[in-house]
Amino acid sequence: MRYISHSHQHAEEVLASARFQPLLREITKVIEGISDEQIVGQFNSMKPAKSLSKAINALLKMGFIREGWTAESAIFQGKDFKAKKWRLDFAKETISIEVAFNHGEAIAWNLLKPVMASQQNHIKKAITTEVGVIICATKSLKVAGNFDNAVGEYEKFLRYLTPMQAVLPTPLLIIGLEMPSSFQIVGKKVNGKNIGSVERL
Repeated sequence: MRYISHSHQHAEEVLASARFQPLLREITKVIEGISDEQIVGQFNSMKPAKSLSKAINALLKMGFIREGWTAESAIFQGKDFKAKKWRLDFAKETISIEVAFNHGEAIAWNLLKPVMASQQNHIKKAITTEVGVIICATKSLKVAGNFDNAVGEYEKFLRYLTPMQAVLPTPLLIIGLEMPSSFQIVGKKVNGKNIGSVERL
C-alpha cells in the first residue's frame, strides 16, 4: 500500500537512528507489501462487508505477526486492565502500533494509548514505549474504501496534535494509508444491509 506520514515530537528522527531502523523497516515492509490484489482477495473472503477496514486490518495483523510483533499487547499489568481498551494493537521492543479505523471520537484515545505506555505511572506497566506509530486511513482511502463517514481519518488525526501537544510528549509517527490504485469499493443496500462491492478503475 502507498502511504503518507507525519512526524510528531521528532518521531522520524528517532526512528532513523540505528537502534530503531530495523523495526522501522519491518513496519514499512508490512505496509508496502500489501497489494491491491491481496486487499481484494481478503475483502471478498469476508463478504458481506461494507468497507475495506476489516480486510486491511486483517492483512496488517498477518504481516506484523509474521515479523514477530506481539498483537493485543497489554499496556498495564493486572487483571483490571485486560480489556481491549487497555491494549496496544501491536508492540515490539519499545515501539507501539495502533491501527485506527474506528470512530473519530476515538482519535484522542488512539493517540494517548502509546503515550500511556511510555510514561511513568503508579500502575505497573507491561510494556515501555519509546515511539508510537498510528496507522489510519487518509480521506482518499476512506472514500474509495467505502469507510463509514464517522471514521477518523489521517487529516483529522493531524488536527488533534496541536491542541493535544502538552499531553503528547512521546514521539508519534502518524501513517495515513492511501487509496488503492486499481479499484474502489462501491456501497449498496441489499435486504436493508449496507454492503460493498469491488469496482475496478
